[in-house]
Amino acid sequence: MPVRELRSRVCRMRGSEIAAKLKKMLVHLIVIVLITLAVLILLVHLFEGSFIYFPTKYPTGRWDASFYGLDVQDVYLSTRDGVRIHGWFIPAEGAAHTMLLFHGNGGNLTDRIEKLALLHSLNVNVLAIDYRGYGRSKGRPGEAGLYADADAAYDYLCSERGVEPESIVLYGESLGGAVAVDLASRKPVGAVVLESAFTSAKDMARRSMPFLPPELYLRTKLNSMGKIEGINAPLLIIHGTRDTTVPIEHARRLYKAAVQPKALVEIPGAGHNDMFVVAEQLYMHSLKEFLRQLREPAGE
Repeated sequence: MPVRELRSRVCRMRGSEIAAKLKKMLVHLIVIVLITLAVLILLVHLFEGSFIYFPTKYPTGRWDASFYGLDVQDVYLSTRDGVRIHGWFIPAEGAAHTMLLFHGNGGNLTDRIEKLALLHSLNVNVLAIDYRGYGRSKGRPGEAGLYADADAAYDYLCSERGVEPESIVLYGESLGGAVAVDLASRKPVGAVVLESAFTSAKDMARRSMPFLPPELYLRTKLNSMGKIEGINAPLLIIHGTRDTTVPIEHARRLYKAAVQPKALVEIPGAGHNDMFVVAEQLYMHSLKEFLRQLREPAGE
């Protein structure tokens, strides 16, 4: 065999060996990636709540509300599934409306003392509840449980406090926005305020893990986008333009999907949790004007 032909055959053999090795390495890499994704999906599925809810339990928190000038009344409610939850009721003399506050996914209601004081200064009664697993409330948080907690608070206002549904203003911040939208889509209320609210849990998950379709691992829906059209009450959406946790596009999409009457207030320079600090005047003016319109409907 000529030397040139022998060299050519050796080169072809080496090339095929290299190709086989590369193919084998690629298969191994794909298997490793698939196993890693499967483990990741399983872990997220098993510990889903730990990625969504970040409760702070009593006694951690600022439980002496009198230090902040608030005369709060402790309220304990029993949900339809038998969980005991806790809240604060702050009465206002001669109030025309009662604001029911659903807070975000971190801390507990005592972390909202400054906001509670501002809302109370609008001459409204305020009821703020801690979801199950938060503050003094028993149980563990979950989507169905949060909706049950909201129902218990709503029923308490109507049954125990004698508040008419049309006098109830739901106020949902962040996670609480999904709770408020769900409640308002099922029960009559006077108005709804959404602060830093997101469209759905899936949209938030896509933002956190864009490489992994949430349909593969996420059971929680918190689908405000799919429910907001069912709200038959005036709606105010407030959102910071520099919110890096829930981008303002969520607010704009919710606003577009909602029915009239509705309003969207974008707070320039505000982030996810600081709008009443960054722009207190605009924040309070928006709420005051919204409440004024509820008390004095157009044409009266």
